[in-house]
Amino acid sequence: MPAMAKIFATLFLAVFVTTMGAGLVAPLLPVYANELGASALQIGFIFAAFSITRSLFVPYFGKLSDQRGRKPFLSLGLLIYFLLSLLYALSHDVMALIGLRLAQGFASAMILPVALAYVGDITPPDKEGRMMGAFNISIYFGLSVGPLLGGILRDWFDIRVSFLSMGGLTLVGFLLCFFLLPAEKERRNPRFSKNVKRASYMGIMKNPPIMALFIFRSCFTTCIGITWAFIPLLGSSELKLSSSLIGVVVAVNVLVAGLLQTPMGYVADKYNKKILVILGGIVAVSATLYLAFAPSFFHLALANTLFGVAGGVSLPAIMALAVIEGRRVKAMGSVMGLLAQAHSLGMLIGPLIGGILLDTTSFAIIFLMGTFIIAVGTLLFWVRYTWR
Repeated sequence: MPAMAKIFATLFLAVFVTTMGAGLVAPLLPVYANELGASALQIGFIFAAFSITRSLFVPYFGKLSDQRGRKPFLSLGLLIYFLLSLLYALSHDVMALIGLRLAQGFASAMILPVALAYVGDITPPDKEGRMMGAFNISIYFGLSVGPLLGGILRDWFDIRVSFLSMGGLTLVGFLLCFFLLPAEKERRNPRFSKNVKRASYMGIMKNPPIMALFIFRSCFTTCIGITWAFIPLLGSSELKLSSSLIGVVVAVNVLVAGLLQTPMGYVADKYNKKILVILGGIVAVSATLYLAFAPSFFHLALANTLFGVAGGVSLPAIMALAVIEGRRVKAMGSVMGLLAQAHSLGMLIGPLIGGILLDTTSFAIIFLMGTFIIAVGTLLFWVRYTWR
């Protein structure tokens, strides 16, 4: 197997099993926290805690991986994530869950952004959409299989079995990266040359196209944060759905988005990437608006399927544009770190906004707020993104 193909396959499998482990417990956390007596705001903070530390550290680890290589951070992040996963089985109160989520956010800052930068490094010009689309399958399929498996395990066993399963899957990801990824000094990548002038992080943030990507990604992920945090609670408390059906509702979103990654990656390489991002935003507005009034399992699943279409259309184009910009400014890790920070901010803001609103209003209002946020993000991207 050629070296680049081996790197891609290793990263793909490692991220797949790790995200499957994360997806396995994420839809169960709101219900579990509710059983522990958490308020809606506390449930929102349990989700947001992960993103607080992730937001703080992804820029640092992204830039550091540009300077010192990707493998050390990937391996260390996966190892820490595995050890923290085991501690979930010992947690018995809301504050313990919040603390573990904070620590896992720190570990996560070393995993996905660095893996995406690694893939960006080995992506040939004019194939950004198909490469990133193909790699995104590992994320989406992991997050689609995870909720299904987690719901089944919760219905059949105790939730601690789900926590231990998350740990086992993360351990597999660590072993794959540690033993199969080559040491980057052996690749002699010019990225590590001392003669390469690196763009400052603040300079990258002031770049209009990159900032447009950041804005859209933040707003889109805010809606994801709202849906991941409160669709399970809506299904459990209002619609009386089982954990397995809640897993289906959550999984159908990421499964549909995952199936669209490769074909839409090819489309992104051939057609206007900006138009695809805007189209995905419009579909997301429609889906989130539909969620606000979904009266049953069928409508909930259909609305979340539509949201998956939105992600499938927009994300390959977003990531392709990020690779192009990262290559242009010679700071792939920093650009991917910035987009990961946008993702984390969305996952921080969405659950907190939803928790505050749900304590005083209704489920419909939080989804209407999500509709407004993604509409604004799509409009700003349309205005701010310009080709270089």
